[in-house]
Amino acid sequence: MTQEKQSGDDQDFAKGEFEGYLPSEDSNTPTPKQSFAKLLPTREPIKHLLIGSPKAVTGTIHYLQVIGYANVGDWSPLLPTGNGDEVMSILIRQIVVS
Repeated sequence: MTQEKQSGDDQDFAKGEFEGYLPSEDSNTPTPKQSFAKLLPTREPIKHLLIGSPKAVTGTIHYLQVIGYANVGDWSPLLPTGNGDEVMSILIRQIVVS
């Protein structure tokens, strides 16, 4: 019987030993999951709209591909704006916001 009592005391000791490391229910200490979430960057969409002549819009789209910003296929097709020989194209990208 003393052996059973002894193992119970060991469990109480081990439990008490770790209580200082475990957040209580009313603690404002962030959990590891919350801390990790704060480290992750937030992303949000940004829209690029090009408006101009078909030659100017197409040339800009190709230039943005040359400098590595966006592929030609990422842009919408050229759409008429209703202003004479003017067209528009849109690109939506996800950017990191800190």
